[in-house]
Amino acid sequence: MSTSTTSRFFRLPFALAALLLAATAGAEPFAYVPNEKSGTVSVIDTATDKVVAEIDVGVKLRGIAVAPDGKLLYVADGRRAVVHVVDLATRSVIEDVEVGESPEGVSISPDGKWVAVAVEDTNSVALLDAASRKVVASIKVAGKNPEHAVFSPDGRWIYVGAEEGTSVDVIDVAARKPVASIPVGRRPRGMAFTADGKKAYVACEVAATVFVIDVTAHKAIASIKHGVVASGLALQPDGKRVLVTDGKSGSLFAIDTATNEVVGSVEVGKRPWNMAFTPNGRKVYVANGRSNSVSVVDVATLKKLTDIPVGELPWGVAIH
Repeated sequence: MSTSTTSRFFRLPFALAALLLAATAGAEPFAYVPNEKSGTVSVIDTATDKVVAEIDVGVKLRGIAVAPDGKLLYVADGRRAVVHVVDLATRSVIEDVEVGESPEGVSISPDGKWVAVAVEDTNSVALLDAASRKVVASIKVAGKNPEHAVFSPDGRWIYVGAEEGTSVDVIDVAARKPVASIPVGRRPRGMAFTADGKKAYVACEVAATVFVIDVTAHKAIASIKHGVVASGLALQPDGKRVLVTDGKSGSLFAIDTATNEVVGSVEVGKRPWNMAFTPNGRKVYVANGRSNSVSVVDVATLKKLTDIPVGELPWGVAIH
């Protein structure tokens, strides 16, 4: 084979490899939806808003979080008392980590070192070392039936909301103990921090109110009333809008963070719960528990773009 022929022989594979790399680099992120009753995770391509895979994970799937590097998915299983670790390259479970009975919300520290899991039956937060996949601490909180445990952007704090409570417990991650309790409304559920970590927003379901918290002072500084109940909450990446679901009316409400006023709403599905933004903040994906669907909403116009059928009783969404 001549040199020129050899060059032509290898040119096509290298060109194809380059195209594949470019396509992967420019690909839209995926949305991962844990289906509580089906025990599967639906994988949605956010470019097409179609389900492209179903991952058979466990029994009663709830909280979900993607590692910062996008390689692993952590999913709480309320029936099996574990967090399933899913390899996203193969879309298969590679390990189960025992965390305690009835785990629910899951979050990962921004540096990817720690995984926090709200464990309802023990009124605690399990702290996992992501490298060893071992529980290194079980931290008791004051609120009963903790549902969400969310890291602050600097990884210093974990804010914890509980179904049977009227306050947000603050855990010092380094000390591995609660250091404050912030009075809010009844049944604090969805929570999110601003990117600079100075404020946090908490949806209190029974109070149908979103509370704004000064993180430095660990104190509520404002409250925003809306709808019938306040369930899930997400903060737009640029910090301009907070979105909160109303599980009874089937609506999604938008709050302007500059004025702390409700600026609009849109009907989504039955019992909308937790949600996630795309990284650019243009779309939000809302899990509708009783509709077995995910609604895709244009954030700027508050218009529903489509409903995507998923498994039974979707709990939330994670996007990466």
